[in-house]
Amino acid sequence: MREINLIVIHCSATRCDRDFPVEALEACHRARGFNGIGYHYYITRDGMLHLTRSEAIQGAHAKGYNNHSIGVCYEGGLDTRGKPADTRTPAQKRTLLALLRSLRADYPDAEILGHRDIPNVKKDCPCFNAQWEYKGV
Repeated sequence: MREINLIVIHCSATRCDRDFPVEALEACHRARGFNGIGYHYYITRDGMLHLTRSEAIQGAHAKGYNNHSIGVCYEGGLDTRGKPADTRTPAQKRTLLALLRSLRADYPDAEILGHRDIPNVKKDCPCFNAQWEYKGV
């Protein structure tokens, strides 16, 4: 079993008014040369949680940190103009919180942070302050 000390939250960096289902995410990642979706979990706007990669398998979501992290992504992250924004729906927020609580039960020492909180990352992803919002989880 992998030693997990990070839970990294991402957004799909897609517009909140356009669907980006799990199949589209997979096609996008395969086009980038990945062997499937790089995140372990994907949460669509309706709040549906998709297991997209076994936790036992290293992800492809946070360069330099993949071997000891779990990647969680929510659909969205861009407003209708394509600008970074917290576009999580209430259903996504509920699902994300439940998932993070479950992951913390399995990995109690893991730190929860946003992709943007990793050193040398120059992105707004996940477009909200995940480290602050989930510090008590």
